[in-house]
Amino acid sequence: MTQQPPREMKSLALAYMGDVIHEKHVREYLIRQGNVKVQKLHQQAIQFVKASAQASVILHWLEHEELTAEEQAIVKRGRNAKSGSVPKNTTVQTYRYSTAFEALIGFLYLDQQTDRLDSLLRQAVNLIEKGDDPS
Repeated sequence: MTQQPPREMKSLALAYMGDVIHEKHVREYLIRQGNVKVQKLHQQAIQFVKASAQASVILHWLEHEELTAEEQAIVKRGRNAKSGSVPKNTTVQTYRYSTAFEALIGFLYLDQQTDRLDSLLRQAVNLIEKGDDPS
């Protein structure tokens, strides 16, 4: 069976993968910080993986021109992907940018760009901890 290159995958498939990779990174980060109570871990993780936090990170990267041309193209595709529904607790625009964030993370993971992926995931955590999330 021939494997489809990540550049040719649908944006929502990339976002599906990116969601998992980002959540895994956040959970590992929180556990390594010494947080071991599951309920507390869950509440803290939400602050990192909610749509508004992801959207603020991707907007920061775009505003500061921190993404390559290829990464910007993935983000644009992810932002324009139509998922069919938007969660109640967010706006359409925020949800689209969070999908773009997840698509980029999924792309980097599936394209095996591990150094770049790790760098961006660390940056995302730092930006969210600094409070760049507008919500």
